[in-house]
Amino acid sequence: MPNDDDMMRLAADGLGGERGGETVFSGLSFTLEAGESLLVTGPNGVGKSTLLRVLCGLLPATEGTVQFYGGEDGFPDLASACHYLGHRNAMKAELGVEENLRFWQDYLGHPHLPPFEALEMVGLGDIGHLPFGYLSTGQRRRASIARLLVSYRPVWLLDEPTSGLDKASEAQFADLMGVHLEDGGMIIAATHLPLGLQDARTLRMGEVG
Repeated sequence: MPNDDDMMRLAADGLGGERGGETVFSGLSFTLEAGESLLVTGPNGVGKSTLLRVLCGLLPATEGTVQFYGGEDGFPDLASACHYLGHRNAMKAELGVEENLRFWQDYLGHPHLPPFEALEMVGLGDIGHLPFGYLSTGQRRRASIARLLVSYRPVWLLDEPTSGLDKASEAQFADLMGVHLEDGGMIIAATHLPLGLQDARTLRMGEVG
């Protein structure tokens, strides 16, 4: 893990984004430091998912800037420092669950937990050999959460991360997020639901005035 986590900082200034050629948000500014979390809320269609995609580099910002400081050589910019968990689980259905996680660990670098241990952490320790496509909706989501644990990246960008989870799995995930923040990480989550994050700030998109 990188040193000097207390110096880590993310700053968005006047940020704008578009979807399908139409502006969905503009003029967004916020800062986040090591150990802090931000909940992005608002009605459907106001650009919450688009914002996360802009932050992780999947979409260009149409205005404004995003700066990431304190990542040292391992994470020179925000895109390299991010885990992005979107609506899709980003796993190949025909591959085993552990095979999927090994692929992501090799691809992302910065190994953290072995795949079998990450699966234990999300309550799936006994099904790592199964093809991902055999899993239930909730199990698939938990396996995708395990992807956050196999490689270390300090910034977690989460889009409706508890979709498909039962209450026990939601509580388990809240604990994992808490540990990540205690270790000096950051979390930005687009959500309609409480995530159990203590002291999280809120960015409400789509408000007028």
